[in-house]
Amino acid sequence: MAKESKHCSFCGIEASASVPMIAGTEGFICEACVMLASQVVSSWGKKKELTEMQGALPKPAEIKTMLDQYVIGQDLAKEILSVAVYNHYKRLKHESNKTGGLGEADTNVEIGKSNILLIGPSGTGKTLLASTLAKIVGVPFTVADATTLTQAGYVGDDVENILVRLLDVADGNMSKAEWGIVYIDEVDKIARSPEQAFGTRDVSGEGVQQALLRLVEGSHVKIAAKGRRKDSNSDSLTIDTSNILFISGGAFPGLEKHVEKRLQPRKTAIGFHAEMNDDSQKPSLEALLNATQPDDLKRFGLIPEFIGRFPVLAPLEPLDVDALIQVLTEPKNALVKQYQKLFAYDDVELEFTQEALVEIAEKAIARDTGARGLRSIMEHVLRKTMFDVPSRGNVERCIVTAEVIKGEAEIEVVEREPVAVQDLQRLSGGE
Repeated sequence: MAKESKHCSFCGIEASASVPMIAGTEGFICEACVMLASQVVSSWGKKKELTEMQGALPKPAEIKTMLDQYVIGQDLAKEILSVAVYNHYKRLKHESNKTGGLGEADTNVEIGKSNILLIGPSGTGKTLLASTLAKIVGVPFTVADATTLTQAGYVGDDVENILVRLLDVADGNMSKAEWGIVYIDEVDKIARSPEQAFGTRDVSGEGVQQALLRLVEGSHVKIAAKGRRKDSNSDSLTIDTSNILFISGGAFPGLEKHVEKRLQPRKTAIGFHAEMNDDSQKPSLEALLNATQPDDLKRFGLIPEFIGRFPVLAPLEPLDVDALIQVLTEPKNALVKQYQKLFAYDDVELEFTQEALVEIAEKAIARDTGARGLRSIMEHVLRKTMFDVPSRGNVERCIVTAEVIKGEAEIEVVEREPVAVQDLQRLSGGE
């Protein structure tokens, strides 16, 4: 009787010198089916982790509504971020559903990612938008400061430390970290300075941009295990960044000058034929930022390879007086609400007149610090009152007027009436 040939119980391929078989109790399996089975089991685990990590898929409009509760204005930037986060969630769903089978080829289209670059003056809400996203998203989220990064081998943080922090946020779960979102703040500080001597190493500028290229685009990056030496290969981990969404933000001071030069070339005529400069036709800062092109970022000092890995540019508008007043009063964590709560702990009401709020906003604009300058103005105005009120014990209300903000008057303090007087009034009213 002829001996029965060995063949794989899954794909049916016959055993040969080039196709070895692993024997089981009642059958055989080839190497290719073992590898495919490993991928299927891994995708099952990822799907289970995804189900545990997030609930219902938030729609872009829902994400923007949640951002509106904390950040005033910046509708364009909010829409761009909302769509990016929504697409990121959809990418996770897509990856988790690729469980497949041992006989199927995965013919699904691979979904790419679009990293985002936030551009706007200081104090317009770039970092606040990122930190608010951390409260909304159901994936690991970390914020990194580009000013602390240096090229590998120099004093400072290596770019790989960003992924180490993301892994920490994911509680060491590599699969969760590979679906995370990273916000890189102050990215304009790593632009190459035009004054830098040619041929010198820019280890905290252009060198950092080059080091970030591989992380941002998507590749397998080795990171040191926590608490281990970086030069030990056995203690390193490998993380795939192809599904990590990178969002960068920076003030880019002076970028508008490069945009203006491109939109309105300088007139070179001289003498009687020269045209006078018309400042009334000069575009606003908001219009210039909205017209930003990759070539303007290149002139600012970012390398073309870095710019190309952030295809979505999201400009943030400079805040005017009305927007700053909204920042003071409307968000969940508005400054006026914060200080009113601080005073309420001492049973004191704090009141701001509308004129006082306008004056605070105008002061912040004069300082050119955006919403970030509001707290320092409030602290300066309320400092003396916050020092005195807890010791007095009989203060009922404090009223802040525009004259107080200008430094022309003191905060109006209304004291409580003595208890005995209140009782006499109540008794006389009763009789």
